Amino acid sequence: MLRYSSVNVLAYKIHIAIEHYLPGLLPHDKEKELDHSSDALIRMRNSLLNMDGLGIAWYTNATSSYMKGTEGSRPALYKSQSPPINDFNFRSLCENTETYCVFAHIRASSGSTVTQVNSHPFVFGRHVFMHNGVVSNFSAIRREMTDLMSFDAYCNVLGSTDSEHAAALYMTNLTNHGKKESWQLTYPLPEMLVAMQKTVVQILELQKIKTGDARTPNSLNFCTTDGQKMVAIRFRNHATEQPPSLYWSEFAGRTLNTKYPGHPDSRDLVNEQAIWGEDKRIGKHTIIASEPTTYDEKEWILIGKNCALTVGEEGTEIEVPIEYDAALNAEDPDADSK
Repeated sequence: MLRYSSVNVLAYKIHIAIEHYLPGLLPHDKEKELDHSSDALIRMRNSLLNMDGLGIAWYTNATSSYMKGTEGSRPALYKSQSPPINDFNFRSLCENTETYCVFAHIRASSGSTVTQVNSHPFVFGRHVFMHNGVVSNFSAIRREMTDLMSFDAYCNVLGSTDSEHAAALYMTNLTNHGKKESWQLTYPLPEMLVAMQKTVVQILELQKIKTGDARTPNSLNFCTTDGQKMVAIRFRNHATEQPPSLYWSEFAGRTLNTKYPGHPDSRDLVNEQAIWGEDKRIGKHTIIASEPTTYDEKEWILIGKNCALTVGEEGTEIEVPIEYDAALNAEDPDADSK
């Protein structure tokens, strides 16, 4: 998520994501040689380019300006089944859209159909949700997950992904089984965190009930916002394996803004467009990304394993552990047998 800046950062994200720059997980300057990592999941997840669609949700006040009874910003949504490098409209949006809050997702399908409706993010009223990873054994628990949802949340699931089902379950928990009208409300940040933790635990408990010892670990990097606050988690229910990468920064927005000196791709490159000096201030912002969008490792913090990062309305970032029963951890047959 990017606060107090523009969507232009997404253009940089497309370019730099292919470099597999993962400080804290892969050796510096060896990111392209993924065999330098001892974690097979890191090698697998980062050796492929995400080519199965894209989506962006950005917040705008347009609805409140024209619709009676609506106050505050609401998410606009654009989805495509094309890779971002092939989507003409996406690049135009990136270059000409300004917002205080944006979610962007470049998809790699875990098995469901490549179609617009299955691209992230997923919108429920003023709330946006997206996921990097996979709900393991999803087909075995899909029906039980829907049984836990409110009726309106269930009806808002338009696609077939595990991620959208998790989003509907989160909204059910956040609103306490509220109807569609409750999606237009904002909720305190602690309640968002509690709803996120509850969603994770519900998934793990269903897997234990339905598949027992045959269940495998999940990768649940969930992220949600109401346009003012955000909760992002980096989670995998395995004793030793790392979840997918997830970083945050409160400084990288300056490097990504081409009016400031510095270049996102390298210290050795010159930003010819810079018109402001080092002493120029930039607004408070938070960027969260699966991979850092600037080369400077000092600008980024890796979210801890099985932790949540919360971002309040004033932009204060706090990292807290996700509370769950370790008995819900699962084994990875490929890795644990070795």
